[in-house]
Amino acid sequence: MDFLSWNKEGNVAQVVISSPPANALSSGILMDLDKVLDEVEKDKEIKTIVLKGEGKFFSAGADIKEFTSFQKEDDYAGLSKKGQALFNRIEQFHIPVIASIHGASLGGGLELAMACHVRIVTKDAKLGLPELNLGIIPGFAGSQRLPRYVGLPKAYEMILTGEPITGEEAAQYGLANHAVAEEELEVVTNKLASKFASKSGPSIKAIMELLPYAQTSSFQDGVSKEAEEFGKVFGNDDAKEGIQAFIDKRKPDFKDQ
Repeated sequence: MDFLSWNKEGNVAQVVISSPPANALSSGILMDLDKVLDEVEKDKEIKTIVLKGEGKFFSAGADIKEFTSFQKEDDYAGLSKKGQALFNRIEQFHIPVIASIHGASLGGGLELAMACHVRIVTKDAKLGLPELNLGIIPGFAGSQRLPRYVGLPKAYEMILTGEPITGEEAAQYGLANHAVAEEELEVVTNKLASKFASKSGPSIKAIMELLPYAQTSSFQDGVSKEAEEFGKVFGNDDAKEGIQAFIDKRKPDFKDQ
């Protein structure tokens, strides 16, 4: 892979966007990210992904220079659909993906971060969708995901002005889970990733299937699915181990089965 690198630390995959200076999301990065997801999917030991950017930024946006190589409206629409499909894959992935954000997460970079399940940001990071400043609009589902987190009024303001908010503001609006000092970003992110990865694999998978129901389905469909998954996890050895460990007042030794 030319634009991404990744390694496994215990049950956590550390994925790094490596396309200096801005880590702009080119077609190549999108392809590499798709390949990483393929590789992670094959590794049954991995239970959490941390996604971060190398250098000064998480990702300062899409690769604007690449746009000049397109000739037709269909070319742009095709790129949009590819990005949307990839980000949908991330949002629907079977294990949690944590975006660890510093510097800037703008345009396509923020759209990628919003597709992740958790966002940890530095307090002075810049997050926004500045596409209208260029006479264009978000294309990787930014117009649809941003209102989920900040509400419609703030989404209108952010997109129509093109002005970013700080990481601290992002946490206040619900766009980020935590805003931390830059020197604490890696520690806080990895600590949270380790907590996620310490849980039973089948339980994680069930939760990753269940939580989207809160946005995409009726309450009754969601609770019906929850009852179904509740029954399934009790058929796993990990459920028996977890309950016995609670009774014994010890830490459970999950085998992910």
